[in-house]
Formats: sequence, structure tokens, C-alpha cells
Amino acid sequence: MTQPRYDVIAIGNAIVDVMAPCDEELIDELGLAKGGMTLVDEDGAKRLYDAMGPAREISGGSAANTLAGLSAMGAQCAFIGQVAQDQLGEVFAHDIRAGGIDFDTPPRAGEPSTARCLIFVTPDAQRTMNTFLGASQFLPPAALDAEAVAAAKVLYLEGYLWDPEEPRAAMRRAIEAARAAGRKVAFTLSEVFVIDRHGDDFRALIEDGLIDILFANHTELEALTGTDDFEAGIAALDGKVPTLVVTRSSEGAVAVSNGERAEVPAEPIDKVVDTTGAGDLFAAGFLYGYVNDEPLETCLRRGAIAACEIISHFGARPEADLGKLMAEKLA
Repeated sequence: MTQPRYDVIAIGNAIVDVMAPCDEELIDELGLAKGGMTLVDEDGAKRLYDAMGPAREISGGSAANTLAGLSAMGAQCAFIGQVAQDQLGEVFAHDIRAGGIDFDTPPRAGEPSTARCLIFVTPDAQRTMNTFLGASQFLPPAALDAEAVAAAKVLYLEGYLWDPEEPRAAMRRAIEAARAAGRKVAFTLSEVFVIDRHGDDFRALIEDGLIDILFANHTELEALTGTDDFEAGIAALDGKVPTLVVTRSSEGAVAVSNGERAEVPAEPIDKVVDTTGAGDLFAAGFLYGYVNDEPLETCLRRGAIAACEIISHFGARPEADLGKLMAEKLA
């Protein structure tokens, strides 16, 4: 096996987050599903943008957020995702490259425009996400850099992107490339609605032994396994996924890896400002520990520390020096 060029390469939605604080009344007025993620068309995205107060544009996307956290800790990363030839596409490309992440997917000409996620953040720090997937849905298998996939220790796949046909085919091809090179495949379930639509696919990937690391929160675990008993859900995947990582919000996280189990509490925080990206950054912390062969509990602790940092401010990209923060917390 050749020496890896990257620690992690990820395939995911290339999205620009547009975030604004709002009150509860606006959520009700717009008929939004508070705390959830809803897909909208381009007209819907424009309507919601017009209703927003002063907003911040921050490059996002679940897998891209995870890479941003990994890169901030010192990992070598690359991203595969589709933007359009437009202003938001340029914003996304600039931001991810500025974070030290390789991004070479050519922009797509014509419609639709670059994906965006309109995020309304209420005073209780809950984020209500409304996503126009735009160009990100049209990542073709031909855009996949199989050599780059084969040159990464871990291939990280975003469940959100399993929905559209072209990216799903690209991710299947990426799994084949990673497997052929003897690399690990990590998968994040992303959201319950994704499992509702594609749970059979995910369960088949698991049964076929194609996923080495599975990330889920407790509600996604329930949707995937069909049981609301947390321990029964973990047991249902025992022996099928080499490493299972399940987050439980304020109750911390659990990981089971090759017969070993570890649990950590959530990191203490004075005030939760915005929960956007908490799961993404948890995955970043865990994967950093994983690619550096750290103990399972340390991987979980890194995840909890990174998630705590991200919920302390607006936006799903780290603002603190994560490397320094990890050194302080893990000392």
C-alpha cells in the first residue's frame, strides 16, 4: 500500500450557509419546521432570503464543515463537490481552499446555481435550515478523482448527497476506489429524512461490509435500526460496522469499535449560541484521532471538544484555534 497523501478525502454538498438570527414569530409566520432541515426550490430560497434579517454568508455543507475542522487541527484533506460558475461558487471555492483543503472539482456551467442553506437561528440556539441544493446535486461520476480517493486514509461520505442520482453513483464509485486501495470508508447518516428515503441502501452497504466507520445521532440510529431502545440499536449494528459512533446531544457520545466501547459526556459550555455544524465538527474531532491511531475515548473527547467550540458561536466553521484548544483540553 502506498503512503497516503491525505488523511481524509470527503464527498459532500458544496453549500454556502446564509445565517441570520430571528425570533420565534418569524419561524411561525414562514411556516418553517423549527430545528429541522427542509429542502426548498430556488424560488423558495429567494422568498426566505427576502424575509431574513441581516445575514452572514459562510461556506458550509456537512462534509466540508468536517474537513474544515480536520484541517484546523492539522490534518491533510481534500474535498469533492459541485458548485456552479457563479458568485456563491467562487465564495465556496475560495473559503475551502483558504482553509488548506484541496478542492479541484471544476465548476458547472449554467443552471442551477450554487447550493445555499438559509439558516434561521432562534434565541434558544436552535437552527432551522432550508436548503436549496442547486448545482451540488449534479456531481457526476466523471468528476470523481479516483487517484485522490485511493491516496487518502479515510473516504468520508455525506448522507445528504445520497439522494440525487449522479452524486450517489459518484459515491459508489468512490467506495470501490477506496476499497481497491485498502482504505477506510466513513459514512455519516446526516438526517432522519435521508434514512427514510434511502435506509435500504444504507443497510445494504452495512451488510456488505462496505462501511468501516458509521456516524449517527440517536434519532438516526433509531431510524436506521427500527428500535427506539438506544442499547438495542447499538447491538443491532454490532459486528456489522467495525466502528460505530453515536452522538446524544447534551448526553454526550458513545463509540463501539471492534468489541471496545467508550463513552464521553458533552463538554461543559456557558451558553449554546448556534447548534449548526455540531455533528460535523464532532466527526472532525473523532476522525482526527482515528487517523492518528489515538485511543477510542480520546477520539470521542476530540469530537466533543470540537462540537462544543462550534456551538459557542454562529456558523459551522471553527473560530478558535482547534489545535491549541485540543492541546489544552487533552493535557
